Amino acid sequence: MKTSLIREAGFEEAMLGLSLSYNSDYDGAYDGAYDVAKRLAFKGDGHNKFLESIAVWIDIDVPREFWQQFDTYRVGVTKQSESTMHTICKRPLTQDDFEHHVLAPYMRHLNELIRRGNWEKVKHDLPESFLQRRIVCTNYMALQRIIRQRYNHKLTEWQDFCDDVLGQCEYPEFLEEAK
Repeated sequence: MKTSLIREAGFEEAMLGLSLSYNSDYDGAYDGAYDVAKRLAFKGDGHNKFLESIAVWIDIDVPREFWQQFDTYRVGVTKQSESTMHTICKRPLTQDDFEHHVLAPYMRHLNELIRRGNWEKVKHDLPESFLQRRIVCTNYMALQRIIRQRYNHKLTEWQDFCDDVLGQCEYPEFLEEAK
């Protein structure tokens, strides 16, 4: 599993928008607007809508089983992925293509299908631990929801993902409440 934050944008614009509700000018200094933002970040019900203005692009390479659950988060999330149909038969698979060990006989089976160019059968037979890479564009509000709902999930990749995001975002204090 690999998670790399590519870019973050919109914090200044989010603070400017937030300052409008409080009839104050935002001049780029974080003091007043930032303090209000910290107070509202976890209130929900529209009080924290400024979080939608902070965009984040993340390069995520995780198993298929993770993506099935990630697809729950559709609002505020756009994804572009490697196309299994177009890429799966370009080269033989190795253990590095999987999050968990694949038995040698099964790997030979998959690679024989690849050798024959039978991408559809390969796709059907891929284990859930097959790594698929996506570039995800999302925002702080969606990430906050993901972290709140998935941090203690049974699938261990969720905690790893949340820790990676919290460790790479510029303003983790808006994603996870202090414990």
